[in-house]
Amino acid sequence: MMRTGARQYVVARPLYSEDSFNEKHNKVYRHRKTMLDHVRQYFSCDAKRAKNAALSLLPVIGWMKIYKVKEWLLSDVVSGISTGLVAVLQGLAYCLLASLPPWYGLFAAFFPVVIYFFLGTSRHISVGPFPVLCLMIGSVVTRLVPDEGPAANITGFEGLTRDEQRVLVASSITFLAGIMQLAMGLLQVGFVVMYLSDTLVSGFTTAAAIHILVSQLKFVLGLQVPGISGPLSLIYTLEIIFNQITSSNVCDVVISLIIMVVVFIVKELNDRFKSKLPVPIPIEVIMTVIACGVSYAFDFKTRYGIEVVGQIPKGYEPPVAPNLHIFQETAVEAFPMAIVGFAVAFSVAKVYSIKHDYTIDGNQELIAFGVSNIFGASFKAFAASTALSRSAVQESTGGKTQVAGLLSAIIVMIVTLAVGFLLEPLPKSVLGAVVIINLKGMLMQFGEIPYLWRRDKPDCVVWVVTCIAAILLGLDLGLGVGLGVELISVVLRVQFPRCSLLANIRGTDIYKDRKDYTSIYEPEGVKIFRMPSPIFFANMDFFRNKLVEALGFNPLRVLKKRNKALNRIKKLLKKGDLQWTATGFLNTTNGYVKEPEDDSGTEELEQPVDYRELPARIDWNARLPANIVVPPVDVHSLVLDFAAVSFLDITALKGLKTLLKELIRVEVEVYIVACDQYILEKLHSCCFFDDEVQPSMFFLTLHDAMLHILEKHPEATGKRSTDDKVKDANLTVHNPSSSLRIKDKNVRFLF
Repeated sequence: MMRTGARQYVVARPLYSEDSFNEKHNKVYRHRKTMLDHVRQYFSCDAKRAKNAALSLLPVIGWMKIYKVKEWLLSDVVSGISTGLVAVLQGLAYCLLASLPPWYGLFAAFFPVVIYFFLGTSRHISVGPFPVLCLMIGSVVTRLVPDEGPAANITGFEGLTRDEQRVLVASSITFLAGIMQLAMGLLQVGFVVMYLSDTLVSGFTTAAAIHILVSQLKFVLGLQVPGISGPLSLIYTLEIIFNQITSSNVCDVVISLIIMVVVFIVKELNDRFKSKLPVPIPIEVIMTVIACGVSYAFDFKTRYGIEVVGQIPKGYEPPVAPNLHIFQETAVEAFPMAIVGFAVAFSVAKVYSIKHDYTIDGNQELIAFGVSNIFGASFKAFAASTALSRSAVQESTGGKTQVAGLLSAIIVMIVTLAVGFLLEPLPKSVLGAVVIINLKGMLMQFGEIPYLWRRDKPDCVVWVVTCIAAILLGLDLGLGVGLGVELISVVLRVQFPRCSLLANIRGTDIYKDRKDYTSIYEPEGVKIFRMPSPIFFANMDFFRNKLVEALGFNPLRVLKKRNKALNRIKKLLKKGDLQWTATGFLNTTNGYVKEPEDDSGTEELEQPVDYRELPARIDWNARLPANIVVPPVDVHSLVLDFAAVSFLDITALKGLKTLLKELIRVEVEVYIVACDQYILEKLHSCCFFDDEVQPSMFFLTLHDAMLHILEKHPEATGKRSTDDKVKDANLTVHNPSSSLRIKDKNVRFLF
C-alpha cells in the first residue's frame, strides 16, 4: 500500500520460509520437457511450421510483401548506385590484401550480394569484401603459393599459373568457410558469436588494421615485397620495407599522399556536414576516376614505372569445383574466417536493425553468408562479409532494403561486363592509399585503452593481449589467443567473485555491504554472507575459504577440537579427576591435569558432538576445566544470501552439504535465503536433505530470515556491533517506536 503524498509503502504479510510459503500458496507444477521432447518437437512438422520455415529461409518474401514502392524505390536506387560505385573501388582495393589479381574483387562484390538479397535478414548492410577477411585469405594464399619459390605440393596445381593457383586457394578456403557457416546455421548455433565480446573484436580489428597498413606500404611506396605469412610476418615485412625504402618510387609516394590527404579532408567534411548533405561526397570514386585519367594521359606505367591494375578481363569465368587437398591444408584457418566474417556482419546488422526497428536472425544470417560464400567461391570469388564504410554509405544515402544491395551488384556487373577496361591504367598505389585512409576508424580504436583501463581492467587486458597476439602471431592465432584470454577472464571473475558480509540499513528491510555504509545494524552473533556467483567445482573451495574467513573460525577444526575435548572430559570424569557440581565442573586434583595422547580416529572427531554420558551440555564459550582449550564460536546464526547464485553443480552440492553439516554440528544455525526455485528442485532431486540439513533452513527473503533469527534470539537485539565502522546502528524488536515489528509472525515494513 502506497502512502498518499509520500514515496513510502507499507507491506503487511506473514513471515515466510520456503516451506511455509509453499503451504499457503498453491504451486503449479509444470511438466518440464525432456531432451526427447525437444528432439520430437524439433523434427515434428505441420502446415504452419512448414510455412514459417519457408518464410524464415527466404526472408525476402517477408519484407517484399510490405515494400513501399512509392516511398522506398527512389531511395534504394540512389543508395544502390552510390554503394555500387564504392563497391567497385573497394573490390579492387581489398583484393590486393588477398594477394589476388584486382578484378577478382569485383566477383566478390557481385555474387555474394545476389544470394544475400534472397536469404539475408538485414536490410541495410552491404555484403562484399571485408579487409580483415581479405587479409586472412591473403596470409593463407601466400603460405601455399609464395611470391618466391615453389608452391605447396597440392594436387590440382599442375598446369596452373601462379595467379590461377592463388585464385584456386582463395576460392577453396572460401568454399570451406561457407560450408562451416552453413552447417552452424542449420544446427542453430548462431549463439557462438556471443563469445566474441566487443572488446575482443575491437582489439582484433585494430591488430588487423595494423596488418593491412603494413601490407599496403609496398603499393604506396612502389616496392617489391614478397608476401610473408605466419608468426612475426609483420616484423619480417617491415624489415624488408625498411631495407628497401631508399628504392621507393617517388611518383607512387606523391600520388598516394595526394590521394590520402584529399580523401581524408573530404571524409571529415562529410562527417561534419552530413546533416546538410543529401548524400556523402563519393570522394574515393572521384579521385579514382581522376587518377585513372591522369595515369592514362601521362602514361605513368611506362614513364615512371608505376604498377597499375592492368588488363581486366570482360565477363565472368566459368564455375570451378573446390580443391579437397586445399581443404585439408586450410581447415584450421577457415574456421576463424567463418567466425570473424559472420561476427562482424552480424554486429553491424544488429546496429542498423535497432536503429530502424526490425529484427534479424543470427542463425539465418549464418545460412545466408554460408550459401553466399559457397556460391561465390564456385565463381572464383573470395570470402564476403560487410565493410563498415560501405554499409554506412548504403544506409546514409537512404537505402531502405536489400534492393539497394541488388542495384549495387548490378553496378558492379556493368563494370565487369562493359566498362572495366577504363580502370586498367589505375595505379595500385591509389588503391593502397584508399585502403589505408579507410583504416582510420579501426586505428582510432587505440583510444579505447585508457577508457577500458579506468572502467574495467580485465577487459583492457583482453583488448591488449588480443591486439598484441594478433599483430605478432597472425590474425588466426591471435584470435585464438584472444578468445582464450577472454574465457580465462570470465572464469576468473566467476571463480573469484567479490564476496561480502551484509548488514541491515537502519529502519528498512534493505541489506548492503557492511563496509559501504555507517548507519547499519548487525545483530550480535549473526553473519550474513553473500557470494554473487554460481557455485561450482572450480570455486567451491574459494566459497568455503571466504566463508570461513568471514566467520572467523573453521567449523571443522572447531568440531574436531570439541570432540577431542569431550572425549578427554569423559575420561577425566570416569577417572574421578573431574566432578560435576551445580556451578559446573570441579577439578578434584591439584594443578593441571596432564593431557593424554589422542587415540581417537579422524572420522570420529568429525561426527556430531555426543553429550550422552554427561550430566549436562557444555558451554564451549565458557572457561573449560583441566587446561582444555577450544576455539570460541561467537556466531549463533549464519545467513547465506543465494540471490545471485544461478546454479550449483554436483561438486558444489556435496561441498555445500558437508559445510552445512560442519556448521550445524558446532551449533551454528544456517539459513539460506532467496534461493532460485530451480536450485531448490535440484536439491530435492539430489537427496540433499537429511536429519541434519533440512528444508526448513530455506527462507523466502533475507529479511524473513533475519526477523526469524531476531525472534528466536531476542538477546541479540539489545547489543551493538563492536565494528568500528558501524556507528550508532540500532534495531529493536517488539518495540512500538521501531520501524521493524514482529507480531505473531506478521511483519510490518515501513520505509
